[in-house]
Amino acid sequence: MSRIGKKQIEIPAGVEVAIDGSIVKVKGPKGEISREIDSRLVVSKEGSVLSVSLLKVGDELSPLWGTYASHIVNMIEGVTRGFEKKLEIQGIGFKGEVKGNEIVFSLGFSHPLNVKIPAGLTVMIDKGIITVSGTNKDNVGAFTASIRDLKKPEPYKGKGIRYLGEHVIMKQGKKTV
Repeated sequence: MSRIGKKQIEIPAGVEVAIDGSIVKVKGPKGEISREIDSRLVVSKEGSVLSVSLLKVGDELSPLWGTYASHIVNMIEGVTRGFEKKLEIQGIGFKGEVKGNEIVFSLGFSHPLNVKIPAGLTVMIDKGIITVSGTNKDNVGAFTASIRDLKKPEPYKGKGIRYLGEHVIMKQGKKTV
């Protein structure tokens, strides 16, 4: 049995939750998110409380019961507060700037890298700090990871794109005799 799945989910004021079959829609001050839930799970709403339960106990879906409940909690948090991740660019001459709906990076390659910003996300770059924010936690995390993959921090000088506060283990390099 899932401890997280058993917990009831409180719906804060100003947030509307609509359940249409296997689709859960959450609408709040920052936007609207919808997600399809497996048909073997039942999401029920009673007043300002949501509960997620299994149709059959012992189903092979029971390991995902708490995962789906966490997704719904993240949807509610996303439309009320939103999610934000920060990256930092380190290296001489490494920079990025937002132009319209894409980011143009100069990361030491012979050409600039253009990355399109997905719908629903906002990106700000200020003094080497990239801030990605949005209502969907999955989209914010996936886009932030794809930006980091453009130029991962290398272990000798630490140049590249890293999460803010990430510790990169440095190697010593060549020794002179």
